[in-house]
Amino acid sequence: MSVLYKANLVRGAEWARLFAERAPDVPFRLWPDIGNPVDVRYLVAWVPPDDIPTTLPNLELVFSVGAGVDQFDTTKVPAHIPLVRMLEPGIAETMVEYVTMAVLALHRDLLHFIHQQKEQIWREIRITPAKRRRVGVMGLGQLGQAVLERLKAFGFPLSGWNRSPREIEGVTCYAGAEALPKFLGQADILICLLPLTSETRGILNADLFARLPRGAGLVNVGRGPHLVEADFLAALDSGTLSGAVLDVTDPEPLPSGHPFWRHPRILLTPHNASMTSPDTAVDFVLDVIARHRRGEELPGLVDRSRGY
Repeated sequence: MSVLYKANLVRGAEWARLFAERAPDVPFRLWPDIGNPVDVRYLVAWVPPDDIPTTLPNLELVFSVGAGVDQFDTTKVPAHIPLVRMLEPGIAETMVEYVTMAVLALHRDLLHFIHQQKEQIWREIRITPAKRRRVGVMGLGQLGQAVLERLKAFGFPLSGWNRSPREIEGVTCYAGAEALPKFLGQADILICLLPLTSETRGILNADLFARLPRGAGLVNVGRGPHLVEADFLAALDSGTLSGAVLDVTDPEPLPSGHPFWRHPRILLTPHNASMTSPDTAVDFVLDVIARHRRGEELPGLVDRSRGY
């Protein structure tokens, strides 16, 4: 039985070292050096090989090296092989840090002050107390709940929207398409942490922006295709949105000359809001492998009908 890693090779070397320390009895391979393909039972990958049945005929379980699986063509993973998304704590911790930074930047008008500095202008902006700045999170999975828990400390009125019902202490929760307009109407800062599916692709569009309080801020840490670019730029130019922090775009990276690069009301980062930490990810993978071998329920198991 061996584990095959097919992702960033620099981090892969760290995975190999950690496996050697923590599971010396488990052979660990780095793609494309797969060894004997019949020995590979577990695959940790950003994207899977094209022909799994031929390349890895005895594969039993596939891990996404990231928190999402939208980068996977799931048709390449045979239906009988479970697909698990990464739930290691490092992803949540770094996401919480980033979203907190982004919310505070929008709350305290940092984008406006950055622009003022570039233009050498001093213009005071009155501070809005946190208790009057309503923050809403779209997507109440592990990451969304972790973000809301941290934001409670600042005193923001918090709300959340999800496909299915959730109950979170101190957070007003909404569920389903019929509740979305009411949720949006009280989100002065909107955070998108949704998985990318056929239903959520393009959800950040003109209709959604029009339902937000005028001058709302946007944080997109979901996926680039959630955002309809033309609608977004129009919302910024009209004042429907006052500013945005984007960690994801479509495509990635953006081409030279793209309007997002120089827009004064956009803070752009290179899809690094969160990152899988090999140290804790290896422990998660080893735990799931042990559970799988014992026939137990697997954390992070992907429902392919939903896409997450």
